[in-house]
Amino acid sequence: MIAIGSDHGGYELKKIIIDEFKSIDFKDYGTFSTDSVDYPDIAIPLAEDVANGICERGILVCRSGIGMDIMANKVRGIRAALCFNSKMAEMAKRHEDANIITIGADYVSNEEAIKMVRAWLDSNFEGERHQRRIDKIKNYENNK
Repeated sequence: MIAIGSDHGGYELKKIIIDEFKSIDFKDYGTFSTDSVDYPDIAIPLAEDVANGICERGILVCRSGIGMDIMANKVRGIRAALCFNSKMAEMAKRHEDANIITIGADYVSNEEAIKMVRAWLDSNFEGERHQRRIDKIKNYENNK
């Protein structure tokens, strides 16, 4: 299951992503309209569920992607990556094993967002030298 969530600024793009990937089982964390909401109220429960294994990965959308990214990365075990194109999304998974991607709806086209999600979902973590780096991140988190 893939977690997905947005604030009011990312709501329309979130709907487009869900519609494009009909074969994916999404758990939608909201919001469910363009009425103003606070992005931490969406990002925190989504990121916690990804970190706890309830959802395999997560997608967060807001206007810039920055707020969602900052908030998600506060949750231990999350490696959220703010992406602006499909190559960044692919590399976020291949090298950083990003378990959440964040998207800035005001900075990418709907088409590019779809390409990003597809690239990220279709990519696998390469491990090897990258695993050593992920282990250092985990070690830091666990010793804070």
